[in-house]
Amino acid sequence: MISRVLVPMDGSEMSERALEYALEAYPDAAITVLRVVGEPSPMWGEATGLSLADDLDEVAAEHAQPTFNRAREIAERAGGDAELETDVQLGTPVRAIINCADDYDTVVIGTHGGSVAERLFVGKVAEKVVRRSPVPVVIVR
Repeated sequence: MISRVLVPMDGSEMSERALEYALEAYPDAAITVLRVVGEPSPMWGEATGLSLADDLDEVAAEHAQPTFNRAREIAERAGGDAELETDVQLGTPVRAIINCADDYDTVVIGTHGGSVAERLFVGKVAEKVVRRSPVPVVIVR
């Protein structure tokens, strides 16, 4: 029985669909929305601003807040009594998701699904999570 579900969200439509699926498929499960914020590096967009922050965890939490607000809207719209837990991790998405996955029964992750070419390939993050996850992964398009 699935009682704990991890749903990584990055603010994309695909990640929103993954949350919608998780809420529908696992109505009695505790669902955690994970937002991974990139570690400071001159090569990463949002992480560049983080590199100047005094309190990295606080700034990461601020970056994650819009994603969590949107997740709560989706849960409310889905109805039911779903109460979402949230988690912010610093680092690369694949590594952060894999590190968290051990605490869950499954990971539900969104991937590209627009064009024919996109449907032939699972997104890079989703593919790596599927290959490395210690728990089953559900991919939502």
